Amino acid sequence: MSRKQPSQRQLRVAELLRHALADIFARGEISDKDLDGVVITVTGTSISPDLRSVTAFVVPLGGGDTEVVLKALNRARKFIRGQVSRRIELKYVPDISFAFDESFDYSQSIDRLLHDPHVAQDLDPGLEK
Repeated sequence: MSRKQPSQRQLRVAELLRHALADIFARGEISDKDLDGVVITVTGTSISPDLRSVTAFVVPLGGGDTEVVLKALNRARKFIRGQVSRRIELKYVPDISFAFDESFDYSQSIDRLLHDPHVAQDLDPGLEK
């Protein structure tokens, strides 16, 4: 079963939310001991068709303990939602949840696989051992 593509409105609102969240994190407005000194990047957002809930995909720069960061962000969801409501004008500010963006780890694993000598040999039949 194919998934329906997001509408232009969904994409626009999701991008507005991503920018607002990035601004909140960049300014360090969340006072949580688990987030002190942690730089958080918002890599993307996924919003529901009714615009009532959004998942923000985040990555702590420099590694960091992702589980601790996610727990801290989810504890501060109400505060973050209030800050978002001050930054963007929407009829209804969506409920925000946070998830770790695994796409970087996945792309690194694919890159490692492609550079493996056995796989490279299969990709380029002209290579000799």
